[in-house]
Amino acid sequence: MDPLILSLWLIRFAFLALLYLFLFSVVRILLRDLRVAAREPSTQLGRLVVVASPSEEPPVGSVFALDAVTTIGRDVNNSVVVEDQFVSSEHCVLTFRGRAWYVEDLGSTNGTFVNSSPVDGTAPLGFGDELQVGNARMRLERAHR
Repeated sequence: MDPLILSLWLIRFAFLALLYLFLFSVVRILLRDLRVAAREPSTQLGRLVVVASPSEEPPVGSVFALDAVTTIGRDVNNSVVVEDQFVSSEHCVLTFRGRAWYVEDLGSTNGTFVNSSPVDGTAPLGFGDELQVGNARMRLERAHR
């Protein structure tokens, strides 16, 4: 066999071996990162604490962990269910965008209020602010770690 052809075949096999070694290391790193992420507790973005609830549903002092998108309303499909005759079935939605919280009224009949001011469309919400839907008031707090 010609030495040139033999050296080309050796180079091809070496390249193929390096390619498989690279792919193996990428998969190993991804699996390690997935295992580490699975072990870490999920970080909460914030929480709502019920300050006042005349209908007692949810009870005063209840704490709701917030997701990046949290819906509030009377319907059982909402993240936070508020049993109050003045709350719409889909009353408002809290969203975490970047590093800030926003509340958006979803066309509720009685409106959504932040620190006693009515929300027109979308409004920023800071930690310590009180959100009022119907007669229920909730305070946005940082998540405990």
